Amino acid sequence: MTTQTGLGAFTSIPVIDIAALWTDDGESRKRVVDEIGDAARNVGFFYVTGSGVDEELFESMLKQVKAFFAKPVEEKMRYYIGNSTCHRGYVPVGEEGLDKPDKKPDLKEAFDTALDLPADDPDHLAGNPMLGPNVWPDQDGFAEAVTAYYQAVLAVGQKLLWAFAVALGEDPDVFTRHATKTPSQLRLMHYQYDPDAHDVQGIGSHTDFECFTLLRPTAPGLEVMNGAGEWIDAPPIPGAFVINVGDMLELWTNGEFVATSHRVRKVSEERYSFPLFFNVDYDTRVAPLPQFVRDGEPARTPLVAGEHLFAQTAQAFTYLRKRLASGELTLPEGSVGLGTFGQEARQKTA
Repeated sequence: MTTQTGLGAFTSIPVIDIAALWTDDGESRKRVVDEIGDAARNVGFFYVTGSGVDEELFESMLKQVKAFFAKPVEEKMRYYIGNSTCHRGYVPVGEEGLDKPDKKPDLKEAFDTALDLPADDPDHLAGNPMLGPNVWPDQDGFAEAVTAYYQAVLAVGQKLLWAFAVALGEDPDVFTRHATKTPSQLRLMHYQYDPDAHDVQGIGSHTDFECFTLLRPTAPGLEVMNGAGEWIDAPPIPGAFVINVGDMLELWTNGEFVATSHRVRKVSEERYSFPLFFNVDYDTRVAPLPQFVRDGEPARTPLVAGEHLFAQTAQAFTYLRKRLASGELTLPEGSVGLGTFGQEARQKTA
């Protein structure tokens, strides 16, 4: 059972100019925060403009990413994610599947990065599966372009995390105090040109495992599930980020904010997609805030943010599923299955 919200049969996704979040204009900031809160409760997805991220950072990263994915598979596999100790590197077509194993694999390739920590970082040395150094291809300018974009978007994420707290009427730092060394991933994703595409799955229906996501796509394909179980197009808007609520904000609010299910349909045109999955620190215990534990509505079971991320990742990637099957890896205690959060989970239990 979850707290009921106004999430309904929406047919479009709101667009919010967040520029006022960086000003001293209290009235304008409140208006933006209220719009963010409304979108999180009623849709779970929204676009943001006015982020202040230099478009040149995106274009420079895109240029580097296109050059990398144009290389032969043999070259890209030198950086195979399965060789990493902290889930970084190249993800070939078919490696990842967010649906049941008997379904078709995702039709995409990717390169996964995150907070780039030194090799002697104590958490990495202690064996943390999601914290450590990035894997960088031997390509001039790649690491620099991706890192610059990552840092700029991560700063926007910090501001949005603050705004979510204010929108809930909480201490403005209730979430940001837990975001100091986060396993926030930036995925560089590529869908190849396919002139014969016919409504084929690119990424199966899922929610995002972290607090929320800041996405920049280059072409259509993204779809969002509304409260009636219908799929709504979320086409790219030039210069705008697509923001969606993830599992941890749904858990913190006991369902007041909804981790709306979404998917990618295969389109004929070549498509690049850059989601930054904003998370809180690995060891953060996430439990429903007291205001959302109401009479007759039990509190959801707490989870540790990083353990949830690792458990969901381990169930989605082939190289990690093999290690689970062999006993080399085990899921953290209390882990939940894929598809536990979001609107699709509600539809299944309605």
